[in-house]
Amino acid sequence: MMIKQNRVYLAGPFFSDQQTKRLDDLQDLLKQNRTIGDIFRPASEDYTAAEIGTFEWQTAVFKHDINNINVSDVVVAMLDYKLEDNEPEPDSGTVWECGYAFAHNIPVIAVREQADLPLNLMLAGSLTAFFNGKDNIKKIKDYDFNSLMTRYEDVKVF
Repeated sequence: MMIKQNRVYLAGPFFSDQQTKRLDDLQDLLKQNRTIGDIFRPASEDYTAAEIGTFEWQTAVFKHDINNINVSDVVVAMLDYKLEDNEPEPDSGTVWECGYAFAHNIPVIAVREQADLPLNLMLAGSLTAFFNGKDNIKKIKDYDFNSLMTRYEDVKVF
């Protein structure tokens, strides 16, 4: 029997080596999942027709990322951001991507290494599944992205 392999939009901050490492580790886990096929990561493809930061570059990158959310089966979002600076809030771009996906009926699966933090109600309510804590994140490699079973974690919501 053929197993459907889902296309993932992997959202999360990539502005430091630590943030990139968290996304790399998460991508490695997703690659082990038999229900995952293609994985798109923002900033994985450079837009070279314009200088970084220009309006042309901003517009092209924004539209490219939106197009990739639209053609994905699911968004997987890394909610850890500036852990090294003791800033617990998720990256605003990642949260925006989660909201956009939810509004367009694209399931959102979130992961977070720092398990002892509360989660915003609106973000928590938009999640199909949540893997909270380093040990729980590892379970994503066995999660069935075809059935998309709701998965809750015991987390304080504010």
